[in-house]
Amino acid sequence: MPALFVLLWATGFIGAKFGLPYTPPLGFLSLRFALVIALMTAIALATRAPWPRGVQLVHIAVAGILLQAGYLGGVFTGIDLGMGAGLSSLIVSLQPILTAIAGPLFGEPVNRRQWAGLVLGFSGVAMVVFHRINLGQVSGSSLALTILALGAITAGTIYQKRFCGAQDLRTQSVVQFIAALAVILPLSLLFESRPVIWSGEFVFALGWLVLVLSLGATSLLLLLIRRGAATTVSSLMYLVPAVTVIMAWLMFDETLTPLTIAGMGVALAGVALVVRPARRA
Repeated sequence: MPALFVLLWATGFIGAKFGLPYTPPLGFLSLRFALVIALMTAIALATRAPWPRGVQLVHIAVAGILLQAGYLGGVFTGIDLGMGAGLSSLIVSLQPILTAIAGPLFGEPVNRRQWAGLVLGFSGVAMVVFHRINLGQVSGSSLALTILALGAITAGTIYQKRFCGAQDLRTQSVVQFIAALAVILPLSLLFESRPVIWSGEFVFALGWLVLVLSLGATSLLLLLIRRGAATTVSSLMYLVPAVTVIMAWLMFDETLTPLTIAGMGVALAGVALVVRPARRA
């Protein structure tokens, strides 16, 4: 399950690269969220899944705003304003470290071996994306939005683990994407004017992000958060840039340097240290 999650999550960056030239970022996300809501509602109704009520409904909505609107909205708009994909990946890769810092607050302390793995994993990510970092394109707004995305996915992961673990994943996804759409759509209508260009490439990218990312990878993420420690799950994000770089090399003939390859090994070693079970006395 973790390996499948990393593979599917990494394809999101490829899907964004295909789709963003044809639509503004928040409009892209609004279309994606609306289609996911329609599909997941049909699935939930057909399978008679239980719906959350009361305060649980609020908790799920908050987690959805953080994980979907905050994280994806921040990353997509940051890249659209000039933030390079390499630097964006590096900044967002601070998430496992931030989650580990907050671990004791929700009963998940991190041991020394795991801390070593977190630092090693982040170092590996830096090596992987080093050749793709272009500080000359960074603006204050794009940096702020990427940092917002980092804070949102960190807080969202912790909030999801703390308050939303016991809910049905089908109806939980519907509520989360409705809450995210309620934030993203008004922002798109207020600040974006560029029309959507309905090309075949855009339709493919939209369909891929809806079916594979939002229905597949996001459901896996919620399931992994439910079953594992938040820090352990977050550490899997260290592997995403490496897999994305390999995909970009295969699909777009992007450069794969010796430093990148070495960084993949370092990131993998770091994640192994984090996820390895503690020895029993």
